Amino acid sequence: MDLQEILRESPIIAAVKDREGMRTALGCDSQIFFVLFGTICDIDEIVSEIKAAGKTVFVHLDLVEGLAGKDIAVDFIQKVASPDGIISTKPSLVKYAKSRGLLTVQRFFLLDSLAAANIDRQLISSRPDLLEILPGLMTSSIGEIAHKHPETPVIAGGLIRTKEEVLAALKAGAAAVSSTNRNVWFM
Repeated sequence: MDLQEILRESPIIAAVKDREGMRTALGCDSQIFFVLFGTICDIDEIVSEIKAAGKTVFVHLDLVEGLAGKDIAVDFIQKVASPDGIISTKPSLVKYAKSRGLLTVQRFFLLDSLAAANIDRQLISSRPDLLEILPGLMTSSIGEIAHKHPETPVIAGGLIRTKEEVLAALKAGAAAVSSTNRNVWFM
C-alpha cells in the first residue's frame, strides 16, 4: 500500500511523545505513527514495538536525544531502528534521507509570511514525500500550500483537539492531521 492510500484510509496520524502515549495509541486506528521522543539508546525498541503492531513509523530526527543534525544521523537511524521514514525541519536531512530510500516528512512552523515564503524554496531542494505544517489550525494557509504544491500531501499538525478542527483541516486541503492528543487518535 502506498503512502497516499494509507493517508486516505487513515487520515489521523498518531504523534507520540512518550512510551505511555505510544502504547495507548497502538490501540487506535491510526496507521501512521510519528515518533517524537527517544534516545539513541532506545529508538530501536520504540520503532520495533510500533512496527510489530503493523504500523508505518516515522522518527522525528530532530527530537531523538543524542543525534546531531547531520547526515550520519539518518544513517544511524536507518541502520539501528529501520523506520519507514524520518521527519525533520532540516531540508538537508530530508534530502539525504530520500537519497537513502526512506520516506520523508519535512516539518514547517508557519510563524509569519516569511516562513510561508521559505516553504517554496525549501521544497525545491528537499522534495519530501509529505510536508507537515504547524500549527494545524491555520486552515487558510494550509489550503494555499496544498493548492500550490499538489504533488506533496500536506499534514496539519499541532494544536488540533476537536473533530471540528480535524474536519476543517481536511476540508482546507490537508491529506491528514497529526496530533499528540489522545482524543484525536480515537476519533
